[in-house]
Amino acid sequence: MFIALGATVIAALAIRSVLGHDNGLARSPQMGWNTWNHFGCDISESTILNAAKAMISNNLTQLGYEYVIMDDCWQAPARDSSGAPVADPQKFPNGIKDLADQIHNLGLKFGIYSSAGIYTCGGKFGSLGFEEIDAKTYADWGVDYLKYDNCFNEGLAGTPKISHDRFANMSRALNATGRPILYSMCNWGEDGPWNFAPTIANSWRISGDIHDDFNRFDDRCPCTDILDCKLPGFHCAMARIIDFAAPVGQKARSGAWNDLDMLEVGNGGMDFDEYVTHFTFWSILKSPLILGNDVTNMSNDTLSIITNKALIDINQDQGSSVANRMWKRTVSGGDLSLWAGSLSNNRFVIALLNTSPNSQTVDVSFKDAFFDQGTTYQQQPYKLSDLWQKDGSGNWGKPLGTVQGSIKGVKIGSHQTKLWLAIPAGSSKRDTAEL
Repeated sequence: MFIALGATVIAALAIRSVLGHDNGLARSPQMGWNTWNHFGCDISESTILNAAKAMISNNLTQLGYEYVIMDDCWQAPARDSSGAPVADPQKFPNGIKDLADQIHNLGLKFGIYSSAGIYTCGGKFGSLGFEEIDAKTYADWGVDYLKYDNCFNEGLAGTPKISHDRFANMSRALNATGRPILYSMCNWGEDGPWNFAPTIANSWRISGDIHDDFNRFDDRCPCTDILDCKLPGFHCAMARIIDFAAPVGQKARSGAWNDLDMLEVGNGGMDFDEYVTHFTFWSILKSPLILGNDVTNMSNDTLSIITNKALIDINQDQGSSVANRMWKRTVSGGDLSLWAGSLSNNRFVIALLNTSPNSQTVDVSFKDAFFDQGTTYQQQPYKLSDLWQKDGSGNWGKPLGTVQGSIKGVKIGSHQTKLWLAIPAGSSKRDTAEL
């Protein structure tokens, strides 16, 4: 009896696992583009199709950007008489299925938005209580991705169990359609989704909404510690989200990722070095890389950042770990922090971040960078490459020579990030200064 009951329980758990997050999607973090950061509610069929075509013409699809995601404000004023969702006929005169078909014909995948509340954040009809009919409709339309928000949730939050159950309803509904639909949970880090979302979603937001600013404090994003945050809010500066992400990287795994929010690169609120830092940390922390700029009108600087193949390869490396913060040191006006992570094939990534308004000079000790790997790794020499410089062939990753013990005298400017690829070398050594 015990053996039979045990087998039944195991079978049930296996079925539950298949019907949860384990839909075969997001084995590495998802990549694509979303309407919200740049266009907000001002969207239409042409907005989305033009962006999709620009992704192709700018060769973004060759680097892995594949999802075209229509965020909030696509909805008609009300559902139809059967309760099914309906698109705004002025913005989408041919309907969502036709739009999805056109996206698919371009070789891309199509994403849609809703909220686990009675309204979306833009005041349109939400999906709370309509999970099954909405999921079925999305599947019938050919949707490949759902961003699922947290506005107007009727107070169904406050404990991990309450939030889990509300978002799990849509997870089950999506899987019941039989169509693979990537499930991107957007509950802003409320109730610690890193503890419950990995079993029901492919990714989950960890904080309030990003704002296109480096490190400005805003009372609308009031939390200083995301692990005990009662009001995630919005207008969260980019560097603050990096800080929020530091302790929860351990919760990510293949098919289930911490989402640091959509990228702001190219939207104009930060300078080049700040956007480099932005893209670097979203990459090495293995956040989804969802562009949020106008991809039909990009500067060369913007294009160079979002097409850094070395960074994208780190983000998409299925054999890599999320980078960990090894130390954080207060300096005038900000802090310095050292981050390190392991990649496939015995390679490593090391990042140094300066959030202060002043340039800094620091030695990067391998005792710190390879703390997790132990003495042998701390003492051996490494071939280093700078992943924000190009080599002689024009590829990202300029060789810097072989270094042992530490990277000495690193000069790092205000709001800059230095990023190195480290590969174990032989016994030769070169003292490299001012990298």
